[in-house]
Amino acid sequence: MRGLIKTVLTLWCALAAAPADAGFRSPESLIRNVYAYYGNGSPELSDGLPRDADTARQFFDPNLRTAWTSAKAEPYDFLVQSPTWRVGPVSITILRKQYDKTYVSVAFDNMGRSVRLNYVLIKGPEGWLITDVESPYDSLRMFLDQSKN
Repeated sequence: MRGLIKTVLTLWCALAAAPADAGFRSPESLIRNVYAYYGNGSPELSDGLPRDADTARQFFDPNLRTAWTSAKAEPYDFLVQSPTWRVGPVSITILRKQYDKTYVSVAFDNMGRSVRLNYVLIKGPEGWLITDVESPYDSLRMFLDQSKN
């Protein structure tokens, strides 16, 4: 009987820990973690959101992961709308919730220029993930498609 309880507890712990591998618990948490990579602190948290597979799995839906990691390095970062950054405080506003999809407005100041982006987030078994980011002129999906060429 103890063996069965131990097995059940081990399985439960493993399943409970699985969602931490990708995604976030709330839309706000996801956005805060994206912009944590644009700080003025340690080098690994100041170079922008990395384009490696682990980071892509944590932040993006499966379709956008491939585009994020396969785009060649560009001198422009879509998430801050600039090749360089000094991001001020980030304002996060939930615009609309529709079932498993949430639209989030993000506003911040980047080196004296006001930036506003709309994130389209989905909630799946992994947690909240980015499915697209829209600027007034473009979207992250379209930008990454153009960056492949």
